[in-house]
Amino acid sequence: MIIALWIATGLLALVFLAAGVTKSTTPREKLVPKMAYMADLSDGQARTVGILEFLGALGLVLPAATGILPWLTPVAAFALALTMAGGAALHIKRKESFVPALVLGILALVVGVGWVLLG
Repeated sequence: MIIALWIATGLLALVFLAAGVTKSTTPREKLVPKMAYMADLSDGQARTVGILEFLGALGLVLPAATGILPWLTPVAAFALALTMAGGAALHIKRKESFVPALVLGILALVVGVGWVLLG
């Protein structure tokens, strides 16, 4: 079971790492054509979301992998679930599909609970 948890954690971390690097390093104006919801965010908000996703991805993997403060792994997962709840709310407000944010949020919750129970 721990192997499945590591696989889910790794895949979730890769998704958030890619999203975080993209949002934190690309100017918001260049993101708007691909991510229309970025039009509703300021430059600082978009960059902050990217940094939070990047740090969340690191927090999913590094504490558990190194054994240093491993309780941070489920904390990072729950924080990413909250981030996705905010993302889903933004998509609902814009009358867009919120399903991807919901799925990522639920997966983050499952990973967080898995690390609490098995980690």
